[in-house]
Amino acid sequence: MIGLAFIPLIAGAFVFQERGAQSGVRLFEQVMAIVSDRYVDSVDIGSLYEKAARGLVAELKDPYAEIYSPKQLEAFNQTTGGFYAGVGMQIEQQEGTIVIAKVFPHTPADEAGIRVGDRIVKIDTARITASWKIEMVSGRLKGEPGTKIGATFVRPGTTEPFAVTFTRRVIRIPAVPYGIMLDGKTAYIPVQGFSETAAKEVTDNLKRLVAEGATSLVLDLRGNPGGFLEQADTMTNLFVEKGKEILSVRGRGEPPQVHLTDMTPIAPKIPLVILTDGYSASASEIVAGALQDHDRALVVGTTSFGKGLVQSMYRLDGGFAIKLTTARWYTPSGRSIQKERKLTDDGQLVEVKPDSLETEAVRQNRPKYKSDGGRVVYGGGAITPDVIVPYDTFTTAEQKLARSMLSKQQETYLALYDYSFEMSKQVKPDFAITPAMRDEFYARLAKRGVTVDRKEFDAGIKYIDRLLDGKIATLAWGDSTAKRRDLHDDPQLQKALDLLRRGKTTKDLLALAGPIAATPAPGRLKQH
Repeated sequence: MIGLAFIPLIAGAFVFQERGAQSGVRLFEQVMAIVSDRYVDSVDIGSLYEKAARGLVAELKDPYAEIYSPKQLEAFNQTTGGFYAGVGMQIEQQEGTIVIAKVFPHTPADEAGIRVGDRIVKIDTARITASWKIEMVSGRLKGEPGTKIGATFVRPGTTEPFAVTFTRRVIRIPAVPYGIMLDGKTAYIPVQGFSETAAKEVTDNLKRLVAEGATSLVLDLRGNPGGFLEQADTMTNLFVEKGKEILSVRGRGEPPQVHLTDMTPIAPKIPLVILTDGYSASASEIVAGALQDHDRALVVGTTSFGKGLVQSMYRLDGGFAIKLTTARWYTPSGRSIQKERKLTDDGQLVEVKPDSLETEAVRQNRPKYKSDGGRVVYGGGAITPDVIVPYDTFTTAEQKLARSMLSKQQETYLALYDYSFEMSKQVKPDFAITPAMRDEFYARLAKRGVTVDRKEFDAGIKYIDRLLDGKIATLAWGDSTAKRRDLHDDPQLQKALDLLRRGKTTKDLLALAGPIAATPAPGRLKQH
């Protein structure tokens, strides 16, 4: 009788849900009909449905969900793939204008002398207004290799626009900008992203450096926002034996999908340090978390970003696609990478409980898990380093000077770039910043309207020297030389090198971070 009594209740629930769905459908159809027929301006019905679909996705409050038009989808695929046909500029929107944020070397934009800070005011004959979205500009600049595109620019500090005609060509954005030897025996490989060639680029650089005598490795994932999941799998497999878990993906109503290494590693024993920071996200965290859980690497730096949500792309009719969060991923010990965040009114993602520069005391309050060898690793979202090393902080005087200069950021950059470009043709590899160079830079700042008190400038000399040294070295000899010169100002990399000097084997290296339990303990139960 009790069982029978539930039947009408359950049936009533289904009827209620069905009526609710029907009511929602009717509401939507009525609104669409009225807007289509009675709205003051004529609106294309196809456009209305697209707007409705975008509104539905927006209301999910999922910061990673998005509907892509055919052109947006093409741009997305080009960006994540690491290749596109264009002119070699990275652009951003600033106060209603389109500004050059980066110029890639050896590209049409670089060869034409385009600089960071230049503003695009016209593409071919079309004048760019505040209504132009960044995707519109990007779409116009990209095209078939060998075709031409004209653009007109205005440079800060000048009033006369200048026009350039580019010939588009395939642009390759490297995942690994360079690989160098440090201390005569440590390979240093920075990874900027997980494009389709990221794992191969790491492999090629590592093989070359090992052949040159490298006996240890620093894999720098700082500032790496992620990319292709399969590249994270392959990169992890470079250092871990076949058959080891890399991560598990858990979606709603589905059994976990476990990713395992399936190849023979090329460097299963080389002592390895991974550098992370608050901008290491997604695929970066998969690699760092898996290698940390398997006691294969020591993680050094600051807590990673905490992006542990899986997005799936679904093709739609008409060339559209929808990207939707469909699952979460977990490290081999069962740690969720996702850190709780909320979306602000201006579209920014902020941590609910900010702790990217957490102290040792904060770390101890995180959920504790166990690595393969019984070491404690910390959960609660993101990847917590085994050895926490904050970035070098500015002095009060340096902070004050930086604020003064950044109040006119573009003018400051142009003064720095112009002077550094001139000096790059004159300096020798062992150059040092001199008082005369500082004086000249100060004069050029003033000429561009960047007003800085001379006493304030002199108090922040270390900051000035870093700016000049880095830009001059980069323009003269490239990023790798600039990195060697910058080593003394990179405490995280310095710490990594110190640990690798003292830890000759992986076991010795891990011991430097803390004790390993006598017997391995299981990770936490993996729950949905």
